[in-house]
Amino acid sequence: MIDLDDIRSLATRFFDAIEAGDIDTMRDSFTPDAEIWHNSDELIVTRDQTAATLTGMVARIRDREYADRRLTVFPGGFVQQHVLKGVRVHDGVPVRLPCAIICKVENGRITRLDEYFDSAHVAEFRKFADA
Repeated sequence: MIDLDDIRSLATRFFDAIEAGDIDTMRDSFTPDAEIWHNSDELIVTRDQTAATLTGMVARIRDREYADRRLTVFPGGFVQQHVLKGVRVHDGVPVRLPCAIICKVENGRITRLDEYFDSAHVAEFRKFADA
């Protein structure tokens, strides 16, 4: 039987972990073979590639907050809309990234994550990524 409270807890734990910079908990929220897709480049990446990307983001963006979370759970997954806010470490500029995430969940872990965001906002988050 599918427990929607378990899916809600997984989603909350997943985003709370990223907000706190806890990449290990974020990574462990995925199955080993999970697929992560981004609308901006239309590529599918692995959980380890996602962990590396988010490790870089955590190093570059402080005071991270998933604001305005709107979480909807359903049998087999969840959808969350939010605005990821933070401050770039390099120059102290506040940044924001409106986003929608759709996740498929099996046996308490994410098997697929589809991420939708505006590439212009991503550019501001990634500014100075190579500095």
